[in-house]
Amino acid sequence: MKTRITELLGIEYPIFQGGMAWVAEYHLAAAASEAGGLGIIGAGGAPAEFVREQIQKAKELTDKPFGVNVMLMNPEADAIAKVIVEEGVKVVTTGAGNPGKYMAMWKEAGVKVIPVVASVALAKMMERAGADAVIAEGTESGGHIGAATTMTLVPQVVDAVSIPVIAAGGIGDGRGFAAAMMLGAQAVQMGTRFLLAKECVVHQNYKDKVIKAKDIDSEVTGRSTGHPVRSIRNNMTREYLKMEAEGATLEQLEQMTLGSLRKAVVDGDVVTGTIMAGQIAGMVKKEQTCKEMMEEIMSEAKALLKCE
Repeated sequence: MKTRITELLGIEYPIFQGGMAWVAEYHLAAAASEAGGLGIIGAGGAPAEFVREQIQKAKELTDKPFGVNVMLMNPEADAIAKVIVEEGVKVVTTGAGNPGKYMAMWKEAGVKVIPVVASVALAKMMERAGADAVIAEGTESGGHIGAATTMTLVPQVVDAVSIPVIAAGGIGDGRGFAAAMMLGAQAVQMGTRFLLAKECVVHQNYKDKVIKAKDIDSEVTGRSTGHPVRSIRNNMTREYLKMEAEGATLEQLEQMTLGSLRKAVVDGDVVTGTIMAGQIAGMVKKEQTCKEMMEEIMSEAKALLKCE
């Protein structure tokens, strides 16, 4: 399936694997790219040299394009931005901030820059700054979220900018893919579905929580702090929401969640760790290879969109 995004990035399928912190490491990114989509290494809060190692290891597993997601709040964001250029990464996606100060350096190096946006205003700002495309991410997503839903955000962003738009949030199968295309998107980004990729190295306890999740098991913490995060309900979210309701300070709440994502992803602590996942978790029920996943999604979508 050819779209402006497959042409821009030289990929077979217009599917991005989300750059999830602690989850999206080189095994998953390389497998997603090998399967025909765009694999993305999530830099998260990692040091620059760790990101360099991840990039080098991904290159050993695939010669296809892959990207790096830079969380701009990372204290080492400046160094990571340079590593991306030095290692010849083809695509960068960004979150939690404005990548404007790196834009000239990245563009000069031929890096395609695709920021994640949660509003029309931010999408327009990114286009003016020189972004090659934007990821319009709805509130259905796992992790840090905005307020608008994917269904309302994507068509408004598509109408507001001339660069291609990638839809994200609540997309987990061919039906979601087809719906995104009908809204004007040129590709989709999925995170939660890829948690169950066989190449994804998250702890099995984490995968099992996603498999067992029901439609109502998604919880948003941190609305009062201005940093809402969506994850699967557990003891940690219940305690957090209780403290939030009782007026706990931002410092107290941050102390509670410090290192909690790593605790769930790496150590398998799904009781007091943070199990970031989107609202689509209730629909994601099976482990597959990235190749099986991509082919199934594209087959479903092509049938719905009446593509050859």
